[in-house]
Amino acid sequence: MVEEEAKSLPMELTEKGGVENNGFVQNEAFDDKETNTSSQEEMPKACAVGVDPTAMEELALKPYAGMPKEVLLKFSSQARYRVTREILFWLIIAAAVVLVCATIVIIALSPKCLDWWQASPIYQICPRSFKDSNMDGNGDLKGIQAKLDHITYLNIKTIWITSFYKSPLKDLGYGAEDFYEIDPMFGSMRDFENLLAAIHDRGLKVIMDLIPNHTSDKHRWFQLSRNRTGKYTDYYIWQDCVQADGSVTPPNNWVSVFGHSSWQFDSVRRQCYLHQFGKEQPDLNFRNLDVQQEMHDIIKFWLGKGIDGFSFSAVKFLLEATHLRDEPQVNKLHNPESIRAYSQLYHDYTTTQVGMHDIIRSFRQTMNQFSNEPGRYRFMGSDGEDDIEATMMYYGTTFIQEADFPFNFNLINMINLSGNSIFEAVNLWMKNMPAGKWPNWAVGSPRAARISSRIGKKYVNVINMLLLTLPGTPVTYYGEEIGMQNIISEHVSEERINSDPVTFPQKSPMQWDGKVNAGFTEGNSSWLPVNSDYQTVNVEIQMTQSNSTLNLYRELTLLRNELPIYRGWMCYIWNDSNVFVYVRELDGLDRVFMMVLNFGQEFTIDLKAIVPSLPSEAVIRLSTNFSKAGKAVNTKLIKTEMGEGLVLEYKTAKPVHTMEAFQRNCFVAEKACYSSAFNLLYVGC
Repeated sequence: MVEEEAKSLPMELTEKGGVENNGFVQNEAFDDKETNTSSQEEMPKACAVGVDPTAMEELALKPYAGMPKEVLLKFSSQARYRVTREILFWLIIAAAVVLVCATIVIIALSPKCLDWWQASPIYQICPRSFKDSNMDGNGDLKGIQAKLDHITYLNIKTIWITSFYKSPLKDLGYGAEDFYEIDPMFGSMRDFENLLAAIHDRGLKVIMDLIPNHTSDKHRWFQLSRNRTGKYTDYYIWQDCVQADGSVTPPNNWVSVFGHSSWQFDSVRRQCYLHQFGKEQPDLNFRNLDVQQEMHDIIKFWLGKGIDGFSFSAVKFLLEATHLRDEPQVNKLHNPESIRAYSQLYHDYTTTQVGMHDIIRSFRQTMNQFSNEPGRYRFMGSDGEDDIEATMMYYGTTFIQEADFPFNFNLINMINLSGNSIFEAVNLWMKNMPAGKWPNWAVGSPRAARISSRIGKKYVNVINMLLLTLPGTPVTYYGEEIGMQNIISEHVSEERINSDPVTFPQKSPMQWDGKVNAGFTEGNSSWLPVNSDYQTVNVEIQMTQSNSTLNLYRELTLLRNELPIYRGWMCYIWNDSNVFVYVRELDGLDRVFMMVLNFGQEFTIDLKAIVPSLPSEAVIRLSTNFSKAGKAVNTKLIKTEMGEGLVLEYKTAKPVHTMEAFQRNCFVAEKACYSSAFNLLYVGC
């Protein structure tokens, strides 16, 4: 009876025998045989018997591991699973919508991030004086590459390298012989490309000088122009002049920046050419469109190499009046024949002519063609002018972009140092700067005496503290971070150093250590003498001294990461002949920094009487006297020594910029507010 029932079971049996179903456990031997489609083995014969369909369907509807798609679909169509899936689906959709909306709101409310040229100090390097790599006594591009760790140690992200074009090196090499070549003194194009790659590998940026106004008289363009060759005939400013008895009568009374007539007779062309600087630096004719195109091609060449920006120098000289009238004398009583100095004339016809800004804006437009990639904005700086309103025009307008900023040398040009003069220099820029533009500050330059030599060693630290806590971009000239001084050589008199346009006492070799030649070169000598104080004023020794100028500079660059200093308000609190006091604060943040900087004599000030809401105590965050850092001080009795600077930190619920008494003394360039709840910045506060 059992055997007969077994015969009626609904199963297919192969001659090979049955296979046990172990769920997801793979039977490799079976799989190989079942999936071997190339096997010539005869397929097993099957024999069919009777089946109960209802019983098999009930078994199939029960979920089990490895069930086929058909069973899964029948199982998943049950109502209780469909509702769950729909709930989860709509929750996910709602969450995605909320996330997108939140992202849009955050983006809409977020302030514009500061660009790289705003966020970091700029470190200006004269390549001939920074580091010599080949023992010839001249600094070079490989030397800069060897010292990039020093830049990163200072927490600086932007390097400004002054002119290194192929040049006869008259006037610091600012008269290029070839704008497309590196001067062999500094290395090769391959050296430059390696330096550029090394700079970018460290996350740094580099800008370079471009002097479009003139070239060297050795330049190919000038040689072709003096011979009246093709389009180059009018590449320079040529005028007829009278030559008799070995003397030349120039077309007018124009005087060069270096003194004497700005016209030079050329014996080849038998005409005079204009040079607003040295006679070896003839001015280009920017009314010639071919000349303008040449300069655009030069800009494209270097941007194509990968540089991150330009500093355009001497741009106010790009155009001259075509009428060639004599410029008016400052003192009309002087004999016109005795005019020799640049300062004796008003330069109404040789600077800032109509159309000059259009040329600069065209440079900006060319640079913008290379600024489309994220994070690759190309910076443009320019010279300013003596007049502050004329200088501000280099910022451009709301609708027409020009320079990102004209370089600000107000702090260098001060005649007398005091708290009042510092305030006046800072306020002059801030109150005249167009709304929404970005300030900058420089305290050193290749054309100005160093801080130590200009105003005294005791003020170096407080000047650096001022530079690095003001709003905007600070510019540091190499060596100022260790307090280098001008040189006075036994072989070159101070009078010659100050008058010779090639040699400047503030361009002495960088002082790296106390070894021979201050570690600048391993050669026998350097192109300029090293300062005699190099054994005590150098990078190596100051890195080991906690109270050194170098370490204070580094602490100040770190302090710039604090939000109130990074992009907050600046408000003047007090200034007199001795001190200049200001605060840096940010909307929504209760932490405030107050700078008390002494540029005069020992002085005690009651700050709480000036700002009644000030807390009774503040903590000294940084001081030019390192022993005071971290100490609490009474805000009614803040004492500073000559040349001392304090960065005070305190908390308040009433920032100064919200007080009616100080609102006219407050400035902000890129306004932002802080949300402590979300720990982010936003606008619209």
